[in-house]
Amino acid sequence: MKKFLWRYFCITAGCLIASTSINLFLVPHHLLSGGVSGLAIIFYFLFGFPIGLQIIIMNIPLVAIAYKLLGKEYAITTIYGTILFSVAVDATQFLAKMNPLDDPLLACITGGIISGVGSGLIFRFNGSAGGLDIVAAVVRKYYSFNFGVVSFAINLVIMMIAATFFGLKLAVLTLISMFVSANLTDKVVEGFNRKKTLFIISYNTEKITEAILKEVGRGATILRGEGAFTRQEKRIIFVVVSLTQIAKIKLLVQDVDPHAFMIVQDAAEVMGRGFTLPGTKYIS
Repeated sequence: MKKFLWRYFCITAGCLIASTSINLFLVPHHLLSGGVSGLAIIFYFLFGFPIGLQIIIMNIPLVAIAYKLLGKEYAITTIYGTILFSVAVDATQFLAKMNPLDDPLLACITGGIISGVGSGLIFRFNGSAGGLDIVAAVVRKYYSFNFGVVSFAINLVIMMIAATFFGLKLAVLTLISMFVSANLTDKVVEGFNRKKTLFIISYNTEKITEAILKEVGRGATILRGEGAFTRQEKRIIFVVVSLTQIAKIKLLVQDVDPHAFMIVQDAAEVMGRGFTLPGTKYIS
């Protein structure tokens, strides 16, 4: 029950944050967002239609598709997020009068950051605010299309419309805002607690593992492999560490086996004992 309430609390917070970014930073400078929200903002600038009300209306056919193709649970979550986001956009419309940033470039960057944080919270807890989120889910489930390409094509059309009505400058600023928002969304979804994974191939795995345990305080997993050319059995050390521990492990490995083969990779998010759970810091 706590997880359920926490999930919907975070989705709610994400919707409120994302809606605030629209009225506080985008609308005052005639900037747009992507997808359905971007279309709604265009019609708001042209005809004065409420942005939130438009978002609900435009999402009705998309939610119907989600219910039919993606299931009841996804549709219910989408309806909740869509209605909340739409209501929040219209409820915070008064913020557009504040215009805290006079510089359009700063406004587009700040708006993109805040929008990305809000969207990231929604996606991190498997929520949806409708629009292109539904299209993405359908594309992932039924088609082999790359959704990034589909999303880019849709937003490109929106930007062309924006350039036609509001000028190329505002269209470019909108693209900057969308780029910043997309990157922040990924960061929030993946997590900021980034680690490094190491694969170490050596004939002295016992000494290297012992050094990592004692000197770095991290556990390691021994994987078994075979050389493609020599057909010799090899033991591979797999270990997850923080960024600050990389240099120390490199020195330890070089001291034990200067000929060791080591690969360092990014880990977007690490969960489990030693990283997100209390207890020993050894991971295996």
